Amino acid sequence: MTKKIKVGIVGYGNLGRGAEASIAQQPDMELVAIFSRRGAEGVEPLFEQTKVEHIDEAEKYVDDIDVMILCGGSATDLPEQTPEFAKKFNTVDSFDTHANIPAYFESVDQVSQKSGKTNIISVGWDPGLFSINRVMAEAILPKGETYTFWGKGLSQGHSDAVRRVEGVKAGVQYTIPSEEAIASVRNGENPSLSKEERHKRECYIVLEDGAVEADVKEAIVTMPNYFADYDTTVHFITEAEMERDHQKMPHGGFVIRSGETGDGNNQIYEFSLALDSNPAFTSSVLVAYARAAHRMNTEGRTGAKTVYDVAPNDISAQAPDVLRRDTL
Repeated sequence: MTKKIKVGIVGYGNLGRGAEASIAQQPDMELVAIFSRRGAEGVEPLFEQTKVEHIDEAEKYVDDIDVMILCGGSATDLPEQTPEFAKKFNTVDSFDTHANIPAYFESVDQVSQKSGKTNIISVGWDPGLFSINRVMAEAILPKGETYTFWGKGLSQGHSDAVRRVEGVKAGVQYTIPSEEAIASVRNGENPSLSKEERHKRECYIVLEDGAVEADVKEAIVTMPNYFADYDTTVHFITEAEMERDHQKMPHGGFVIRSGETGDGNNQIYEFSLALDSNPAFTSSVLVAYARAAHRMNTEGRTGAKTVYDVAPNDISAQAPDVLRRDTL
């Protein structure tokens, strides 16, 4: 029997919980432990047999874990944690601050080149799967335009923004791609679209007692950097409706390349996702790439990596000959 890949999880929010569930589906992996700043007393894992340790205990598991899945946030957790864990572990993470990826890559690579570990950064669907498809589409159709649309999906940052508005008791915001813009792209019109023209914003709000709908709506739709430049709709609902209809974290989107081949024919390349749960799907991508980090390291492919450096063979639980037979 092939030895299973031994995995650790660092951080246990929505992403860490999704990783725990995903590892349980994998035939060639086993979860060694979850490492959390809250420790065992502050974490209730999905499965009774899952071991939970304080994050400070992780270094004791250097010989017991093949790859760590880092499930912290991009703002403060990962910039500190990943370079530290890269000293002793192969890792994967979902760092998603696009503008900071080059600097983040360098900070991790400096460590992993010395440690001989393999550390795959910015894994997920965007950055991640969407990134791959943008590169693929542009390589195949060098003459054309690439468009990325996000949604319909719950935006955590924008939801936090609406909840800060005076008079809001509870609120969520969904990013919705413009159907008109998508249709124009799919028709091969290659429109020039601003980010505001690509997406609409839809808010669902539960008011505090005594709050005035008109005042709350005005504060939301005029909020700079979030809603002022977008087509924004505000719906007022009850607490029961919020609890019933808006507890999931759906998301998704489209990468569309509208291009022209050398013979003058118009061609459309499209990749899309429709997700019931953004964190559950993102963590499933992380788990697949954890397999790649382990395999690549055993083959001597060390240093910081991105999804551009990882072959489909590396993330699949199937052997290469099986993939050639069954899926090629």
